[in-house]
Amino acid sequence: MVTVPTGALDVRRQPPAWPAALLLGAALACTAAPPAAAQPSEVPVSAEKRAAAEALKKKLTPEQFRVTQECGTEPPFQNAYWDNHEPGIYVDVVSGEPLFSSLDKFDSGSGWPSFTRPLETNVVEKKDATHGMVRVEVRSKGGDSHLGHLFDDGPRDKGGQRYCINSASLRFVPASKLEAEGYGAFAKQFGLTLALQAAAGQAAATPPETGAASGAGAVPAEAPRAREVALLAGGCFWGMQDLLRKIPGVLETEAGYTGGWLKNPTYDDTHDSRSGHAESVKVVFDPKVLSYEELLEKWFFRMHDPTTKDRQGNDRGTQYRSAIFYEDDRQKAIAEAVKARVQASGKWKAPLVTEIAKASTWYRAEEGHQDYLVKHPGGYTCHYLRD
Repeated sequence: MVTVPTGALDVRRQPPAWPAALLLGAALACTAAPPAAAQPSEVPVSAEKRAAAEALKKKLTPEQFRVTQECGTEPPFQNAYWDNHEPGIYVDVVSGEPLFSSLDKFDSGSGWPSFTRPLETNVVEKKDATHGMVRVEVRSKGGDSHLGHLFDDGPRDKGGQRYCINSASLRFVPASKLEAEGYGAFAKQFGLTLALQAAAGQAAATPPETGAASGAGAVPAEAPRAREVALLAGGCFWGMQDLLRKIPGVLETEAGYTGGWLKNPTYDDTHDSRSGHAESVKVVFDPKVLSYEELLEKWFFRMHDPTTKDRQGNDRGTQYRSAIFYEDDRQKAIAEAVKARVQASGKWKAPLVTEIAKASTWYRAEEGHQDYLVKHPGGYTCHYLRD
């Protein structure tokens, strides 16, 4: 995950004018040179190719045609998907072939959609030696559309690659529509199989099990375990732990650090975004009383603002980011489905920026941070439950 510089507020979401560096970057993108005057020795374009180009011009917007067919580059921060956080896949706007998944999308701060890897082998790489430099151009395999470029400055824990892609080259298919649009093979990773959607449509006829959420995007229940663990981050862990420990079905809570790169971090290491870790709470709960789905939907997404990136109230920095660290594929599917439902509910007017990431090493916070508001009633907190 890309972190914000020490103590800094993430201002990349505010796209007024192009910074000079971005203007230079856009100018160096794969833009087609003006066609030279036709020479007698040139091979004329066939009538078939001209007809195909004219057909594409009718199908695509002028911007889509310029980017995909003429190696154009769209403006940063002023395109359809640079800040899209909805679960789903991205397909070639020309051919419809699957290219990237929202599960591999991250905020690179560049103003263009960025991914750590392609979805399938439908993305090909080509040498781009234009503008006096050598880069790697990315194109779609079937449609041969220009997509963008590949760089080696992506998240280190996810391979280090950054596929910087033009929104104009893509069409987004929401997870809830994958089956209907013929991309059902990718629905499982979002917990939205055809059988699941059918079951959701019959919810009124089949009462849900106690403690399980129902409706579109619900994830099939599994046999209850005696204890289950959730790792949640939503700002200062003092306020989060105080609310989480009071939820019926919660057995234990512990404040700690996770999601970063520094081993054995302390509070001072984590403060001011220095370790990459998020202030988090480990929640041990009884799934027979409180389901993981209910914990997220009825509590987690209500006790903090999941739309403010690297910030809660006056607390700013990556250590205060909104995040769900899943233990297994089941928790991942539930987290993705719940996030999609909360976004679709309209309760939050801005896009949700909650990170959903694989749980890594957990580090217990210092004793002074454990149950802080129990030890210091009336102490600082910016957390409360929204209606």
